[in-house]
Amino acid sequence: MADAAPVADSIAYTELTSRLREAGTVGSIQALLSWDQEVLMPDKAAASRADQLAWLARTHHEKKTDPALGDLIASCEHDERITGDPREAANLREIRRDYDRATKLPADLVGEITRATSSAMHTWREARVRSDWAMFRPALERVVDLHRRKAECYGAPAGGVLYDALVEDFEPGMTSAEIGAIFTPLRERLREFIGTVTSSSTKPPEPLRHVRLPVAQQVAFNNLVANSLGFDSQAGRLDTSTHPFSEPIAPGDTRMTTRYTEDTFLEGLLATIHETGHSVYEQQLPKDDRFGQPLGEAVSLGIHESQSRLLENQVGRSSAFWRWALPQAQEIFGGPMTAVTLDDAVGSANRVVPSFIRVEADETTYGVHVMLRFDIERMLFAGDLAVADIPAYWNERMQADLGVTPPDDRRGCLQDIHWSMGALGYFPTYLLGSLHACQMWEVIHRDLPDLDESMAKGDFAPLIAWLKEHVHGLGRQYRAGDLIERISGKPLSADPFMAHLEAKVGPLYGL
Repeated sequence: MADAAPVADSIAYTELTSRLREAGTVGSIQALLSWDQEVLMPDKAAASRADQLAWLARTHHEKKTDPALGDLIASCEHDERITGDPREAANLREIRRDYDRATKLPADLVGEITRATSSAMHTWREARVRSDWAMFRPALERVVDLHRRKAECYGAPAGGVLYDALVEDFEPGMTSAEIGAIFTPLRERLREFIGTVTSSSTKPPEPLRHVRLPVAQQVAFNNLVANSLGFDSQAGRLDTSTHPFSEPIAPGDTRMTTRYTEDTFLEGLLATIHETGHSVYEQQLPKDDRFGQPLGEAVSLGIHESQSRLLENQVGRSSAFWRWALPQAQEIFGGPMTAVTLDDAVGSANRVVPSFIRVEADETTYGVHVMLRFDIERMLFAGDLAVADIPAYWNERMQADLGVTPPDDRRGCLQDIHWSMGALGYFPTYLLGSLHACQMWEVIHRDLPDLDESMAKGDFAPLIAWLKEHVHGLGRQYRAGDLIERISGKPLSADPFMAHLEAKVGPLYGL
């Protein structure tokens, strides 16, 4: 959608957006160094990279908290040319929100957190390889302590808890109690459904889970899929890293990563499709005119995750997708792929097998992994769980929820990078994203009745255009809850998510 130009004759607003663009440029340098840290940086550069990122974080924070910025915001808030325009008023509302939160954090604390997390990420990588929680524990205790101080600076929202101040960083306007009100009953519904599915004597075929394919050919195929799904390779890159991620750098520069091994073709493909969802969102935001402004940024991490989960699950695991993708794969790989049928591909993509690793989990069990992490974070900040006790609690919950116990910490509580990078409050957004995606998908299929046939021909343009119009092009004009109601006419619910699983997975297991 076309984005309205900012109010041209407001000197204060022009100066405000100019300063925000400058702050955004500093942030983009941080993002580039963070991407490099995960993809290319040599191990011995870890200490100097921590210092570089800490300096950039302080500088970025100073620009975002400059008192002159506050004066400009206040001036614009009295300008009816801005407040009378819905788009600009929303932009200004979110600028105020960001400024007020940023000014509550001391610059020294921001730099300290950045240095600690950069160091913790390096420690986590070594600890994960060694499966050594004791090695990682002091670093995580430091990160948790610093984020407790950060949350105290923000202050708990009225009627909320300290952890909510961190959730607000990722899901503005939502509290852990509201999330829990959705997750708690959903956990029981999922456990019951998973138990019914896994106890069924009918099982789908899953040869794509066992095929061995050369990595070089996987790279070629994954690039084909990403580009077909809307990723602009002239404005981004696809590389490899330990943990797949998408990193928006600046206008025209969105980086994403995946990972490959010869015997994990499907996991690598779905990870690539997932990150493509994130990256296409970033590429379709109106950044050229709005860089550094809320209208050029994503609504929330839950909405961001909805875009990746939608491409991964609603598209990448669908029969329509594989009607197009399987012939492409057979042409590129030949050999063992030539005997794979459409039923084989769909069965492989949608099989349900409780497992240890979140990023390798099937669509049905994935949410259980997320709820475990959400509960641990809430308990950490409520004082109900110590960092030292995470491994034992983790293993107990995995057994209770999925019937599996990780054999070591590498496949248990050390598997995710998020806590080392200070993303406390982030995990619930993964499952919120799945719920948003299912609720959006119902509307998308109503609006695009020929979508399955388009996807079966490799034409994903109608879907990507719909997402740009209804989500990407809006930036942060609406909060997540308002956006999903605007799209679907209903508040966020777990019902479309469960209906989606029952309709797709149930028949594969004879239910």
